[in-house]
Amino acid sequence: MNSRIKRSLAVLPVALLVAGAMGACSNNGNGTTTASGKCDSKIAFFGALTGPNANLGINIYNGAKLAVDQYNAKNSNCKVTLVQKDSQGDEKQAPALAQNLVQDPKVVGVVGPAFSGESEAADGILEQGNLPLITASATNPTLAQKGWKVFHRMLGNDASQGPAAASYIKDTVKAKKVFVIDDTTAYGKGLADQVKKSLGGMVGGTDTVQPKQTDFQATVAKVKASKADAIFYGGYYAEAGPFVKQLRAANVNAKFVSDDGVKDPGFVAGAGKASAEGSVVTCPCIPGDEAKGTFFADYKKKFGKEPGTYGPEAFDSANVFLDGIKAGKTSRAAMLSFVNSYDKDGVTKHIKFDKNGEIAKSEIVIWSYQIKGGEIVKDTEIKATS
Repeated sequence: MNSRIKRSLAVLPVALLVAGAMGACSNNGNGTTTASGKCDSKIAFFGALTGPNANLGINIYNGAKLAVDQYNAKNSNCKVTLVQKDSQGDEKQAPALAQNLVQDPKVVGVVGPAFSGESEAADGILEQGNLPLITASATNPTLAQKGWKVFHRMLGNDASQGPAAASYIKDTVKAKKVFVIDDTTAYGKGLADQVKKSLGGMVGGTDTVQPKQTDFQATVAKVKASKADAIFYGGYYAEAGPFVKQLRAANVNAKFVSDDGVKDPGFVAGAGKASAEGSVVTCPCIPGDEAKGTFFADYKKKFGKEPGTYGPEAFDSANVFLDGIKAGKTSRAAMLSFVNSYDKDGVTKHIKFDKNGEIAKSEIVIWSYQIKGGEIVKDTEIKATS
C-alpha cells in the first residue's frame, strides 16, 4: 500500500474502513497483509476431465484440488480459486482453452497442460500471455527446448524414462528381441523413440497404431511374426488395454511393457484382468504411498481412494503457485520470477527448476509398476540413466 492510499484512507470514516477491511485480505496466513483486491487470485487445472484418457487428468485435478482446499482452509480470509479447463486430451481444443486462461488476468498459474500433444498446442499461447505453467505429467523432452520461459515440469522427461524402461527390459525382463509400438502422439512416439534408441539392435520390429483405434489385428500379426519376447508400447491406456486383450487372444505371450500413460485402472479394464496380468508400466512419478508428510492419508480421506498417477506431482505443482500467492506474488511476472527461483521440499522431491524449466536431474525418479491380481502394484525404482 503506497503513501497516497494511506493518506486517502486516513480521512475516511471508521465505519467505511471497517467495511473495507472485511472485504480485504487482512492476513494471508503467514503474518503478512495482502492488499485489497488481491484476494481473488486463481490457478488453473488444464487437462482431460472427460474423454478416453480422462482418468489421468482427474488424478492431476484431484492433486491440485487437495492443495487448494488445504490452502483455503488455512487462509480463509484470502482464498484461491481453482479453475477447470477440460481439454478432453484433445490437442485441437487446447489453443482456445489456453487463450481463455490468458484473457483472465486473475489466473497467475497453470497446473498442466496434462498431455504432451496439448502442451505443444497450448504452451506457446501461455508464453505469449506470460502465464506460468507447471506440468505434472507432460513428458516429451522437446517441450523444454522451445524457449518458453513460462514452462516448468514437475517430473522427469522421456529422455530419462525411455532409457530406464529400456534398462528394465534388458536387465529385469531379460528380453532378447523387442517389438516397439507407438500411438503417433507427441507423447507416445516421443517415448517410443527414446526406448528404441536405448535398445539399439534389440529392436526386432516396429509399428504404429492410432488414437481411438479398436482393431489391432494387423499389429498383433506383426508382433507374432517377429517372435519378439517383449513389447514396448508408447501411448495411453485407452488403446493399450484392447491391444493387449487382442494380443493374448492370439496367443502372443511376449512381455508387455509400457509407460505412465498406461498406468491406470482403465488399462486393466480394457485388457481384462487375465490379459493384463504381468504387464509392466514405467513412470517418472512416485507411488502415492512414497509421498512425504500426510499427503497419502489426506488424499485418501478426501477422495476415498489412493492417489492415482501424477496426483502427488500435481499437489506439489499447485503448492508452488500457492506459496507464491501467499508471498504476495499476484501478478504473472512476479509469479514467474517466484517459480523460477523456487527451492523447497515438496511431497515428491526437492523442487528446483533449471533454466529450461526442468526439475533438477538429481531429483528425477523412475518407477516400474506391475499388474498383479488386477491391481497396479509398485515394483521397483529404476535408476535414471540420463
